[in-house]
Amino acid sequence: MARVKQLSAFLILSLLVLFVSADVRVKRQDDDDNQEQNIDELCQDRAADEYFRLSSDGDCRDVVRCDNSGETNIFRLAPIRCPSGLAFDVERQTCDWKTNVKNCKDVEKPRKVLPILKTDEPICPEGKLSCGNGECIEKELFCNDKPDCKDESDENACTVDLDPNRAPDCDPTQCVLPDCFCSADGTRIPGNIEPSQVPQMITITFNGAVNVDNIDLYDDIFNGQRNNPNGCQIRGTFFASHKYTNYSAVQDLHRRGHEISVFSLTHKDDPKYWTSGTYDDWLAEMAGARLIVERFANITDGSIIGIRAPYLRVGGNKQFEMMADQFFVYDASITASLGRVPIWPYTLYFRMPHKCNGNAHNCPSRSHPVWEMVMNELDRRDDPTFDESLPGCHMVDSCSNIQSGEQFGRLLRHNFNRHYNTNRAPLGLHFHASWLKSKKEYREELINFIEEMLGRNDVFFVTMLQVIQWMQNPTELNSLRDFQEWKEKCDVKGQPYCSLPNACPLTTRELPGETLRLFTCMECPDTYPWLLNPTGDGFVAK
Repeated sequence: MARVKQLSAFLILSLLVLFVSADVRVKRQDDDDNQEQNIDELCQDRAADEYFRLSSDGDCRDVVRCDNSGETNIFRLAPIRCPSGLAFDVERQTCDWKTNVKNCKDVEKPRKVLPILKTDEPICPEGKLSCGNGECIEKELFCNDKPDCKDESDENACTVDLDPNRAPDCDPTQCVLPDCFCSADGTRIPGNIEPSQVPQMITITFNGAVNVDNIDLYDDIFNGQRNNPNGCQIRGTFFASHKYTNYSAVQDLHRRGHEISVFSLTHKDDPKYWTSGTYDDWLAEMAGARLIVERFANITDGSIIGIRAPYLRVGGNKQFEMMADQFFVYDASITASLGRVPIWPYTLYFRMPHKCNGNAHNCPSRSHPVWEMVMNELDRRDDPTFDESLPGCHMVDSCSNIQSGEQFGRLLRHNFNRHYNTNRAPLGLHFHASWLKSKKEYREELINFIEEMLGRNDVFFVTMLQVIQWMQNPTELNSLRDFQEWKEKCDVKGQPYCSLPNACPLTTRELPGETLRLFTCMECPDTYPWLLNPTGDGFVAK
């Protein structure tokens, strides 16, 4: 919670940046003279939202941007100053604590040479494209994470929109269920079923460690007494991170029919690590985390098929290449901006049907045999019919305006109606358990909402996998009672695997000085499972 408060303070401070309008030309102090800088030259080919310094001297708080919004259409420099104690990071284009900013001597963010991809007349032979310096190389060499142009420009235009080898636009004649699903704008209902015959699916997901801090919350929400219209208990999806997780509790959640997915092994507190992660990084983090869960939660049915990236920092094509190779079926990390009609999940054989939104904008540009369980942003407004537009929020706890249970209840019902009254795309309610536990009224409001929805005959609380199962075999409401894919884990069988799990006190040389307890019904490993040693069988600390 301390980290959450620190982060909140940082966000508040960032928003307190002092914007000062400037209709006067700003003079730059130069070593040679004090002559006025040529503003037009400064602003040439520079984006309007790019902030840069006029000098590397000073306390690193001051930057400017080019502004030509006035009636005269003449460029002026609009200065901005970070609050005291903060500095401006020109690479990330934001204010941050001064100790975190390492580029105070840089006046602008690094400029990359771009390839020449669009010309009136071809400048390269067929099958080749031009680097920024006019050099022609094979099209396949662009965006392969290895610079092939002398100016390295072939690796500088690799977004979903620019990658020369990007996935093609959706082609419904080639993309057919059950293996492939796409639509031009992402809003089409699978099977072209009438909205009134589509079950409104709601997915409740939790991110983070499963342990004594939140098991009571999960038992309260999923108490075994709340059933969907088909008679099966409501289910959730748990994206479990490794450290501090009680694997006997994970094992019991799985026994009760909930879906277990992975949220990484280390949950490393470095956003760049995830955004720029290599294939091997993602392999060690996600396949390693799955191996740990399978062994220490004794999940042997191959049902761990989904991942969510920490901080929702999607790892681009490398992440999805790893997922395909390791038979992960879906990712649940990409967000879609708040729109009038929500987006249905889709496969990544074809191009994403929405803009790359969210953290770091590192969405996959290539074709991948993976489902994207897109996170539709929630409308956070108290009264959508009256209030002015606000940015959406992807995790419920990131809807910072929610301060009371009453507000939370309104958010749940507004967003339910937004999905239900349009195309009935699945409604995702994504939480960190600590937020729901922070106020008793939040938990009560969520349970009231669940019970209210279960009073209808067309709303189902399901797992991510169950959403995919329905999409692969779209079935109308009147036939759902016999929908076999949802019946497989309808009844909870057996008792907890053990009543008193092993509390294994473990160390690993990867985490020097730490002794961590691993709770599991299985045998204790030799060392604490970690990167490159997920089974805990090696690296015995002496």
